[in-house]
Amino acid sequence: MMRMPQTTRFAIAASVTLLLAGCNFFTTPKDGPSVQLTALPRALTADEVRVSSAANQFSFTLFQRLNAAEPEKNVFVSPLSVSFSLGMAMNGASTTTLDQMRETLGFGADELATINQGYRGLIDLEAGLDKSTTFQIANSVWYRQSFPFNAAFIDQVREAFDAQVNASPFDATTVTAVNNWVSDRTNGKIPTVLERIEDAHVMFLINAIYFKGSWREQFDPKHTMSMPFNGKDGVQTVATMVRRPKTGKVRMAQSGEATIGELSYGNGAFVMTILMANQGSINDIAAGLDTARWSALVSSMHEGEYAVQLPKFRMAYERELNADLKALGMVVPFDETQADFSKMTAEQVFISFVKHKTFVDVNEEGTEAAAVTVTGMEVTSMPPCLCVDRPFVFVIRERFSGTILFMGKIVNVPQ
Repeated sequence: MMRMPQTTRFAIAASVTLLLAGCNFFTTPKDGPSVQLTALPRALTADEVRVSSAANQFSFTLFQRLNAAEPEKNVFVSPLSVSFSLGMAMNGASTTTLDQMRETLGFGADELATINQGYRGLIDLEAGLDKSTTFQIANSVWYRQSFPFNAAFIDQVREAFDAQVNASPFDATTVTAVNNWVSDRTNGKIPTVLERIEDAHVMFLINAIYFKGSWREQFDPKHTMSMPFNGKDGVQTVATMVRRPKTGKVRMAQSGEATIGELSYGNGAFVMTILMANQGSINDIAAGLDTARWSALVSSMHEGEYAVQLPKFRMAYERELNADLKALGMVVPFDETQADFSKMTAEQVFISFVKHKTFVDVNEEGTEAAAVTVTGMEVTSMPPCLCVDRPFVFVIRERFSGTILFMGKIVNVPQ
């Protein structure tokens, strides 16, 4: 079974949540900020609202789990990417396997058709919300060409997730092809995601997300200066971007517990929301986040002319999510004897690994971020078997002396 490396450690200067969406190519505003977007071009359907709400709840539960598992480390994750990758695999699941995947991803007992419509609707709606911002969601399925996957499953994933489907030999050429696909879909920020393919691997379900947006009001590099940052291990001196009051509007709120603020990209469709603890630790704040708490914090902000000081930072993160997803309730899908992916294939397969890699760069111009999630499916090894399924010789003997009593050969089973 593939064993993936653990977290790559980099320095981070703020705890952030990136709200990712959009499409098209990145451009730097030349004539000031673009016209601010005040609403979506159309109302969300009920299915889209359900998927969006479920994805947000999964974001908080997964982030809480990672924060608890690595309280002294930097974390950067795209739960949306994980949801897309597992969502594709979920279309092949049945019985308890399906129930645990739906529950963990926040969908409860929703029908797959409803979930799929919500995924596809959000992909289509988010495209083009901000022409000055790039947001790309790409899905792909790679399967061993000799393995008997159900055509109905392949067609459903292709349609619901707009997934590129590839029948591959699952050798070194497939590793190269997968990594090239990932690198291309993340603008080279995540150049590799697979090191090798094991003999038991039969499918990879991959989601890639890429985001690049310029601040609605950018930071002047001339004002970037070295400033103190009170990190976990003591005071650091870090390059800090500075924006003075009246440079642009900022949404912010402060309470005894926390400070929350928000910086916009492009036409305002996408934002970076920053949350800091005013008492206690940021881990305490993270542990208490859920959709209700987050909504209350976001709705408490008001717009004003505030100064901004934000450290520049650049980091990469990598983690295998098997243990985290099991802790959140997704146990059976990883069990090689109990997993039920019968809508995917008649063979006994299970989720071998869920690998997640991310990248983020925050600077004076804006933010660039990328994420990739790979869900690897593995076929269960058949137990040792005396499978008498071809012509055979048989002997009847006394075991202790070794005396043979009868011998025979069967080339056609008598009826």
